[in-house]
Formats: sequence, structure tokens, C-alpha cells
Amino acid sequence: MTRGVGGKSPSNLATHLKGIDFPCMKQDLVAHARGAGAEAAVMDVLEAMPDREYGTMADVMEGFGEARRDSEDSDEGGDEEDG
Repeated sequence: MTRGVGGKSPSNLATHLKGIDFPCMKQDLVAHARGAGAEAAVMDVLEAMPDREYGTMADVMEGFGEARRDSEDSDEGGDEEDG
């Protein structure tokens, strides 16, 4: 793991995406991070990100935040049912 940042940290994600060319698709982000040695926590969130084109690192961070929130919401509310 990158020293000083948690596995699901945006800083950790940015470290593993250093040098990626934009625009790119989600699968490009996943492949780049995997090649850079990203740990499972980062890969899990990357793979949960919306499958779309990302034009800038800011777009990536937005998608990363959405995926992280969705992941945390499902962890906390997994026993709830609609109705």
C-alpha cells in the first residue's frame, strides 16, 4: 500500500493512475491501476465506478467518490428492503 494513505483514498487512486492519458474509459483506468500495483481496495472501487469516458482526473475522482459512497451505503444498509 502507498505509505500514508488508506486503500480507498483518492490520493492513493491518483498515485496509481499517474501518467494515464485522458480521455480514457473505465477499463483503461482499471488496467492502468492494476499495472501500477494498486491494492484490492482501490481495484474494488475502480471496478464499481460508472462505465463511461473520463476526460480528466477530476472526472475520475467524481466517479471514484460515487462508487465509494455506493459501496459504503450497501455495506451499511444491506439488510434493508423496500416496501
